[in-house]
Amino acid sequence: MFCFHNFSCFILNFYCFTHLTETQTHVCVSHSGLLQTLFLSLSGIHTYQMMVGCEWDDDTGVTNGFWQYSYDGEDFVAFDLKTLTWIAPTPQAVITKHKWEGLPGNTEYRKNYLTQECIDWLKKYVDYGRMSLLQKTPSSPVTCHASGFYPNKIMLFWRRDGEEVHEDVDHGEILHNHDGTFQKSVDLDVSSVKAEDWGRYSCVFQLSGVNEDIVTKLDPKVIKTNWGRTEIKPPDSPSTPTGVVVAAVVSLLVLVAICIAGVMIWKKYKGEG
Repeated sequence: MFCFHNFSCFILNFYCFTHLTETQTHVCVSHSGLLQTLFLSLSGIHTYQMMVGCEWDDDTGVTNGFWQYSYDGEDFVAFDLKTLTWIAPTPQAVITKHKWEGLPGNTEYRKNYLTQECIDWLKKYVDYGRMSLLQKTPSSPVTCHASGFYPNKIMLFWRRDGEEVHEDVDHGEILHNHDGTFQKSVDLDVSSVKAEDWGRYSCVFQLSGVNEDIVTKLDPKVIKTNWGRTEIKPPDSPSTPTGVVVAAVVSLLVLVAICIAGVMIWKKYKGEG
């Protein structure tokens, strides 16, 4: 799993123009003074960009992170999480490297953010973004519901044998969540789907910019319902005959009666003894 954020500012006569937060604007303005010192010939419009991100392998638990800056599209300085030092690919960046490595708490702050805070947010959004299969009643369509994703450029659809299904499918609109993320649902009418064919269907979630799809198979065991059960059976799947259930109940009652009679006989026998 991967998560990153960045911001860019345009420097014109050493002033920054940005549409981002006040904190990021302050960073841009303060860094522009540093760039003015490093690049004495600085004139016109230039771009200063920061990119921060982290990676988490949910199978192995391995994490990684990066924190880097660029100037006019070229690498300027980057934080090495393994050595906890700054990498300066240009002579102008060496001054910045030494300055930032000498700032009290600067290295520890960036390390903590990349290894803790960023990873925690990533895990939270991954958990939010998991899909669910829902069904209101046994005769209702099965709803594939995805929530907690961002941005809203996604594809959510049902697939059968690897091919997208268009018939008996109803796509819902993308809706906002209270935390700034989004949600979307797509229904599949399973009334005409045979029990043995359920395994051929799956719901697919595709997020723009992410190569790996999230795929959830149409499995009765994972469908959440509104009638008190978390597992259902396909409409035409084999079920236990009513006669067998009745016979089992009668047998249980007979067994209970035998047990009660046995206890009474044992008590009577014990009393006479």
